[in-house]
Amino acid sequence: MTLDNFILFASIMLIGGLTPSISSLTVLSRTATSGLAHGFYTSLGIVLGDIIFIIVAIYGLSILATTYEGLFELVVFVGGAYLIWLGTMYWQNDRTSLEFEKSEASSLYSSFFAGLLITLADQKAILFYLGFFSAIFDLSTIAIIDTGIIITITIVALGGAKLFYVYIGSRSDLFIHNAQAIKLINKAAGGSLILIGSYIMLTT
Repeated sequence: MTLDNFILFASIMLIGGLTPSISSLTVLSRTATSGLAHGFYTSLGIVLGDIIFIIVAIYGLSILATTYEGLFELVVFVGGAYLIWLGTMYWQNDRTSLEFEKSEASSLYSSFFAGLLITLADQKAILFYLGFFSAIFDLSTIAIIDTGIIITITIVALGGAKLFYVYIGSRSDLFIHNAQAIKLINKAAGGSLILIGSYIMLTT
């Protein structure tokens, strides 16, 4: 694994974490209605859910790459196509505000599990990682230390992005209705995913 691989991974995780989504709205809602601690615990649950998906994607693809080469290439191709589709959806997203509903005060544990379960329930996330990892990492030679670095990057980049939404939730009028900023994030995320997906499909 090279430094460039890890920098690219960190960049995409940061952009993905900043992109408005169900998880981002959940962090916003928990923070705005229940306080900073609830936003932090929700973010923690989201990050843990993504780490679980990452481990499954890395070692699932690693087995395919070393045992079933043809099937691995098919998974990679489908993953690339999915990334292009997802990027197109982000690019065309016309949402101009981040609206969320008021929620009743609850325990910190409930906020943590809200973030975790929202992530694990999103089956599209595993498809994202299946396509993404196959593009930037040689999964047939990945080592435990590489996995540790990937998880650390995920905690810092994705966790940092969600903490940004915690800040937004604490200052709810600062960003939630900023249409220009939201559109810019969607365009950046969409363009990045389309480029990565195209690269995967052209090199498979």
